[in-house]
Amino acid sequence: MWGAFMMTTLNQQELEKLLEMAARAAENSYSPYSGVRVGAALRLTNGETVTGTNVENASYGLTICAERAAVARAVTEFGPKLRIAAAAVTNLNGLASPPCGACRQVLAEFFEPGALVIFPAADGMRTMALSELLPLGSEMKLK
Repeated sequence: MWGAFMMTTLNQQELEKLLEMAARAAENSYSPYSGVRVGAALRLTNGETVTGTNVENASYGLTICAERAAVARAVTEFGPKLRIAAAAVTNLNGLASPPCGACRQVLAEFFEPGALVIFPAADGMRTMALSELLPLGSEMKLK
């Protein structure tokens, strides 16, 4: 499992800690409708780590995913010039939880080129570059 993680500049211990932090964030999930508790942890290039969890709403369209909650918190704490070195997503329900399309696009706004996303997939933990999850995502930027 950890062999794929070694593609990033983070070592195995740092990646394990990132996943643990995502799991702790998921414990605070507000998910009364689906019961699905997701957490995300972002390692920023400045060495800081920021977490987020999903926050549901009776209007499912207004639900905020863990990844976007973490990005919003990171921008609030560190400003709009932050860059993400790696992201970890966990799901306390044992379900596959790759970032959704909206989260992929928001992450692409702040990801360093080649930065990795670690997430539970149907076949176990998977590590992929965001560019694999969102092909042509960087070409969509208008700035």
